[in-house]
Amino acid sequence: MQQSVYLLLGSNRGDRELNLLRACTHIRHSIGSILKASFVYETEPWGFEDSTPFHNQALEIETSLSPEELLKEIHSIEKELGRIRQTPECGSGYACSSEIYSSRTIDIDILFYGSKILFTDELMIPHPRLHERRFTLIPLDEIAPDYIHPVYRKPVSELLQLCNDKGEVNRISL
Repeated sequence: MQQSVYLLLGSNRGDRELNLLRACTHIRHSIGSILKASFVYETEPWGFEDSTPFHNQALEIETSLSPEELLKEIHSIEKELGRIRQTPECGSGYACSSEIYSSRTIDIDILFYGSKILFTDELMIPHPRLHERRFTLIPLDEIAPDYIHPVYRKPVSELLQLCNDKGEVNRISL
């Protein structure tokens, strides 16, 4: 069964825009169809200091993969595109609360997987911090302003209005 999924791509190492394009190519090849893509935005690093801003883009995709299979494919794409994952000290993977933020060639986050709510040691859906991040909400609002967050029961556009993050987010592509 096909499922609508929202992803956020991010890159602040190497050719950032090319990294996003390559990620999209891999997503089409191994995950599913891209239904919508936001503009690309230049954003400040969040959760750590770095002089190189990120390029971020939100996607709506359609996939037949389960959330766990999707995460596995995402990790494979990230690795192929040069991402080196720093393992948090807590020993958990993706969903660890002491996640280490760092620069990366590519980062692909699952924001929403339909209206599914999933909290495991490896995967949290919806993304647990998306409502705190303008760099996530602005591109997501562009492609899905009326999408209702399954936990907070508010549309993305309202989550953006309520967000306290002051990080700069500037559209860089048409």
